[in-house]
Amino acid sequence: MLKVGDKAPLFEAKDQNGNTIRLEDLLKEGKKIVLYFYPKDDTPGCTKQACNLRDHYQELLDAGYLVVGVSVDDEASHQKFIEKYQLPFPLIADTDHQLVEAYGVWKEKNMYGRKYWGTARTTFVINPDGTIERIIKRPKTQEHAEEILKGSK
Repeated sequence: MLKVGDKAPLFEAKDQNGNTIRLEDLLKEGKKIVLYFYPKDDTPGCTKQACNLRDHYQELLDAGYLVVGVSVDDEASHQKFIEKYQLPFPLIADTDHQLVEAYGVWKEKNMYGRKYWGTARTTFVINPDGTIERIIKRPKTQEHAEEILKGSK
């Protein structure tokens, strides 16, 4: 399990438009990376979380953060989600589970006695040097940007 102070696992993955996103390239921008993992596009909790980040996006940028979302949904699903809610940040289509497994957020879940595997809602704040500054487990979907910004003060 990753912990604060660890080097964030490097990755190369496709966003909603098929563009390659590399952690190394993001780090070169000199900002903190908010890499947020969420279970599924266009579901109630995930929509609240994405819209909260959208509504506070300029504040996050002004505070020196870049926001990137990750789920195991495909590019087409991400495109619809972004268009429907006017999300201003990229969403990585982690269909091969490369990122969810590298970051340790692919977990066995239990809902109404039924066990299944899915993404544990988790956010990693990564410093420009590539180290993990903070891990927010089970972020509050309607206050997530505030949680991130509160930690930067």
